[in-house]
Amino acid sequence: MRILITGGAGFVGSNLSVGLKAAYPEVDIVAFDNLKRRGSELNISRLQNANISFFHGDIRNSEDFNEVGSVDVVIDASAEPSVLAGIDGGTRNIINNNLTGTINCLDYALLNKAKFIFLSTSRIYPINGLCNIPLISSESRFSMAANHIEGLTSKGISESFKLDGHRTFYGATKLASELLITEYNRFLGLQTVINRCGVIAGPWQMGKVDQGFLTLWLSRHYFKKRLSYIGFGGKGKQIRDVLHVLDLLDLVKKQITSFNQFNGEIFNVGGGLENAISLKETTALCQEVTGNIIEIGSDDTNRQGDIPYYVTDYQKINNLCGWKPTRTVRSILEDTYDWLNVNDKTLKSILN
Repeated sequence: MRILITGGAGFVGSNLSVGLKAAYPEVDIVAFDNLKRRGSELNISRLQNANISFFHGDIRNSEDFNEVGSVDVVIDASAEPSVLAGIDGGTRNIINNNLTGTINCLDYALLNKAKFIFLSTSRIYPINGLCNIPLISSESRFSMAANHIEGLTSKGISESFKLDGHRTFYGATKLASELLITEYNRFLGLQTVINRCGVIAGPWQMGKVDQGFLTLWLSRHYFKKRLSYIGFGGKGKQIRDVLHVLDLLDLVKKQITSFNQFNGEIFNVGGGLENAISLKETTALCQEVTGNIIEIGSDDTNRQGDIPYYVTDYQKINNLCGWKPTRTVRSILEDTYDWLNVNDKTLKSILN
């Protein structure tokens, strides 16, 4: 078997590449990346040490796939992941990356009759719908109140949550890709699976303000730099569920080895209610893990595209194959802290 992972030098792609190679040493893993995101170049030696082939290419250029050769599985982990991209104009970059790039990946998979795994996002769900979820405010977090909103369960947001409304260019390009993937599956016979991922975290994530909040929060504590609670009262009560990247790896392994079980389906994939945490609670955990206390500012102005609450209901995938997250938010922070500690000098200029 030969597996191509686009975005293979990024956070998710590199972890999937290394993890799949460790699990299946006989499989040829190919990582494909344009190395645009700062810090991705650090993964080159890591991939090579794991005996993974690396191709410097760009999914926006279909010709770049020509050098890769034939493959049996394509995992599309490449993206412009910023939820703020395009909001102030300049939409072409995110559209080219997240839609045109996906089309090129689909055509390449179709040419090779390869199975196709797409890493989508929870941000395909519309902002207004998520902001209309009834919430209860406590000392440290928002919690969901009793409700009758379609697609909203006691466990969180399910796949049947309504899609009407705006959702940021990031979410829109990912949703447009999902729609095309469904057409490739139905009319062209391409075997596909779509994983709508919530917040993913863990070692090798280059967290920024607009993407990768858990690593950002931990690294600011580690390097003793200031942070701020922004929006929704400026108290840090907004909630996200967090998934360890290795829990995602466990799911991808199941999908690769039993693809027919998942073919044509869309799944919400995340840490779930048991791994839901607020920024204020994240601060407390980061203080415990690093031993550092930093200044936390407050700004109650809501940013465009932001939401107060998102928790993944992953019951559909759990019912189908038994997958569920096994790693806690604390373990994610501890694993990431160990990575920061080992690579302190290298990461200081990137994450500091």
